Amino acid sequence: MLNDKTILITGGTGSFGKAFTKAILKSYKPKKLIIYSRDEYKQFVMQKEFSRFESTLRFFIGDVRDKDRLYRALDSVDIVIHAAALKQVPIAEYNPLEAIKTNVYGAENVIDASIDCSVEKVVALSSDKAVNPVNLYGATKLVSDKLFIAGNSYVGKRKTKFCVVRYGNVAASRGSVIPFFKNLVDSGKKELPITDFEMTRFWISLEEGVELVFSAIREATGGEIYVSKIPSFKIVDLAKAMCEDCTLKEIGIREGEKLHEVMITPEDARNTYEYDDHFIIYPQFKWWGNSNIKSGGKLVKKGFRYSSDTNDKWLSIENIKNKLKSLNIEY
Repeated sequence: MLNDKTILITGGTGSFGKAFTKAILKSYKPKKLIIYSRDEYKQFVMQKEFSRFESTLRFFIGDVRDKDRLYRALDSVDIVIHAAALKQVPIAEYNPLEAIKTNVYGAENVIDASIDCSVEKVVALSSDKAVNPVNLYGATKLVSDKLFIAGNSYVGKRKTKFCVVRYGNVAASRGSVIPFFKNLVDSGKKELPITDFEMTRFWISLEEGVELVFSAIREATGGEIYVSKIPSFKIVDLAKAMCEDCTLKEIGIREGEKLHEVMITPEDARNTYEYDDHFIIYPQFKWWGNSNIKSGGKLVKKGFRYSSDTNDKWLSIENIKNKLKSLNIEY
């Protein structure tokens, strides 16, 4: 699937980019793998980490805000994974225009450059926060998703296909609750702050996120939104799994934070099919034909809602403990 292909990852030095790079180099022999990001130090560190693959890897300093640089980077590229974004909710709230420049205008630049450079397929990473957004970050990702899906109607005679992969916070990714709790526990704290005792989240590992992107690369015909089928957990159970002796203190939901993660709304359900390992939300555009619907799926019931609080798969405290053992937690 990816053998002899030239692949570019925007935001390639992030948690997902490094995990995706490892997965590609383990299972495939790409012609070239380009890491596109704006942080030269992270590129320097990653370059040393993957030094034995120097004949395949290329490190390209650039920002998705810079369309000219993207055009240069995408020359002869076959597949683009768009992972670059400003993701921190409070930072986006305080710096809204900066989030818009990266998450919206940056998406537009990736779309335009990919079409003009005849990229075969573009997979854009999304977020649960793009669904019924209550914060600026989520709003920018909603716009980004819409842009990538609509991008398929602007391709014309070129071959570029755009699709989206949507999942929630990756377990143990930087800035998420697991490394936050671990830092407190490691420093000897015996009280963990919980924003709301009713809060729930989906659990997805980096490896599962990578596999969903592989599915999109392999299957997508353009216009799909892929959503993982993953278990839910309660934040209080996570805290108990990480520190049995700690007390829990409810401190209130932060600005822009949701009580539960929602991946699929009842409105989306009209065009959502369920498969063994994931859901696919198909587009409603006139150019989309039913013949493009992947076989083996089943249209979900009317009014279906895929949310972390109504999920039929849950992790117990013991399940969470077992999953934590396999994580590389960075903070």
